Amino acid sequence: MTVEQEVISERERAGSPEPVSTATVVAYAVVGVILFGWFLFGWLVLQQGFVDSVGEALGTAFGLLLAVAIIGSVRRSRR
Repeated sequence: MTVEQEVISERERAGSPEPVSTATVVAYAVVGVILFGWFLFGWLVLQQGFVDSVGEALGTAFGLLLAVAIIGSVRRSRR
């Protein structure tokens, strides 16, 4: 009696996600630098105050993260 088994790689068995591309990491770094610049612009140029500038930069970051999550879920559902 023989048992046939499919050979499954460790990555497939663990269900680990695909690796992140270099372009994605670079894009996230660029967005981080832009958000930091947005914070500095509000704080130093517009003289909004530290807390207001932090809140504005964090609000923008959370909005961008929400957009990335929605786009990612739509792209994943199409697969």
